[in-house]
Amino acid sequence: MKKHLLFFFLCFPSYFFSQHYSDYLGAGHSIGINVTSSSEQSRANWRETARASNTVNGHGLDARLLETSRFLAQATFGTDLDYIKSVAKKPFEDWIDSQFEINSPSMGQMTDDIYNQALVIFVANGGNPNDYDGPQDDHFQYAWWQSNIGNDDLLRQRIALALSEILVISWDSNLDNYGVGFGDYYDVLKDNAFGNFRDLLLGITLHPMMGGYLSHYNNPKSIPEENIHPDENFAREIMQLFTIGLYELNQDGSYELDGNGDRIPTYDNDDIKEFAKIFTGLGTSEVEENEYDVVPGFDISFNFAKKNIPMVMYEEWHEPGEKKLLNGKIVPSGQSGMKDIEDAVDNLFNHKNTGPFISLRLIQQLIKSNPSPAYISRVSNVFNNYNGVRGDMKAVIKAILLDEEARSCSWINDSNSGKLVAPMIRYFNATRQLDLDNKNGLNWNLGRSFFRATGQLPLGSPSVFNFYLPEYVPNSEFADANLKGPEFEIHTSAASLAYLNEVNSWTNTNYFSMLSTRNLDLEDTPLNLEKLKYYAQDGEVLVNMLDKLFTRGQLSNETKQIIVDAIEPLEGGNENIDYMHLRVRMGLFLILTSPDYVILK
Repeated sequence: MKKHLLFFFLCFPSYFFSQHYSDYLGAGHSIGINVTSSSEQSRANWRETARASNTVNGHGLDARLLETSRFLAQATFGTDLDYIKSVAKKPFEDWIDSQFEINSPSMGQMTDDIYNQALVIFVANGGNPNDYDGPQDDHFQYAWWQSNIGNDDLLRQRIALALSEILVISWDSNLDNYGVGFGDYYDVLKDNAFGNFRDLLLGITLHPMMGGYLSHYNNPKSIPEENIHPDENFAREIMQLFTIGLYELNQDGSYELDGNGDRIPTYDNDDIKEFAKIFTGLGTSEVEENEYDVVPGFDISFNFAKKNIPMVMYEEWHEPGEKKLLNGKIVPSGQSGMKDIEDAVDNLFNHKNTGPFISLRLIQQLIKSNPSPAYISRVSNVFNNYNGVRGDMKAVIKAILLDEEARSCSWINDSNSGKLVAPMIRYFNATRQLDLDNKNGLNWNLGRSFFRATGQLPLGSPSVFNFYLPEYVPNSEFADANLKGPEFEIHTSAASLAYLNEVNSWTNTNYFSMLSTRNLDLEDTPLNLEKLKYYAQDGEVLVNMLDKLFTRGQLSNETKQIIVDAIEPLEGGNENIDYMHLRVRMGLFLILTSPDYVILK
């Protein structure tokens, strides 16, 4: 209560020490100290009291709380104040370790279950069951939101989304009808988020949804007389986007240069052709029930394939002979097709680029767009070898989140530090950090209005290159400073204005639902602002509360004053108008659209 609940001390009659401090008094150093004052203030309609003892006992000091809010903004999709307070009591490493122990329900199974539940609702509302298709991408979205509101597996889900923007597939493609497949692919990301990157890489390689997306499902061996050659799509992207990138890297993420000062390519077209030979012969292991007597085999239409079971090798369709991979690796002739694939995955997994390449992309997703070379090098070193293990994701995640560059407050003031928060993360924050007036008991969400406005929802990127490029440079000022701003690629004038309109809708609780479905006639789920109305009695108190939740204590004095000045005039005697509600709406709109919120420092 900064504005009104102040302490006024006229005298300090006595101090009684049973504990001696040689460094400082206050901020919790208060054992054995009694403080008396001429008055202790309390106000009508407020639960809090300004007590004299609070001047030295540390109560009301928010440094640790704000530090925790910032940490959780990096490691989760957002938490409420009670959760922030609970995490603040222990070292962050303890929280990370506890999160490592939490498993998640299957997203694939949940997608299927939600489809069946939605079908029952659709029919109960008078719909014809033959008119309700699925499970589709809609039902995957329902499952994703159901899994990410009120859940405990916060870190695992955050890492899974980060990985989904590196190892990309998308329902914004011809795969949109396969909801269970998307859920199962997300399970591969989520279940391996705390495992080993090698297992994750092999898992996505064999997943039928990746096979359908990057066309190595039913990828045949060469038949020159019929002008048939292995598809090169996945072979190219597993190198360029999933593991090693286009150019040789040093451990700190900088480019290796040749004698002429030029970058050194990691692979060429011949390498792509050799890897394409590797990824041949994969097809469905099981098929969906059908009336056409279709059974598993190679060259079965993707439509019939079960999308939640790894692809299997059909040796007769696998390219025979030796294959020449990177760094002189030769895959010998005569071994099984699956052994060829494992050798190729190992070749990329063990490439010196993979550590810095993946480390940089995860740092950019979670912490900042322009990490220092030293930060990248420290994380890469952990990826390369942590207690004798390469690719230990737990160690990598901990190294990213606990690094000095992620945790030290000094980096907040560095103008080159920080990142633009992606629009969908802002959406997740609002639904997780504020109360929902959920009458139907379901957290299903389609989010199509938001997707049309910003182009973002989980697994909804327009291409395998994700929503934005990690190397994107927004303008000449960034270029001159040698900085990147990946998320700025989708921060267009149209999308930024559309985001403002979305926030305006969120805070207009009488007319807008935060969660939406299609063809199910479920009751709306708007925000519930009742708890915040208590703080809205004082504009500055409300803004301080929102600062703890959304701007991590980094709300500038200028922005704070603008918001307070907008809130304070909202008062009056009209009993038909809920002025506290209007104050909360105004405060939320201004803080969720402020640069202090959309830039994570």
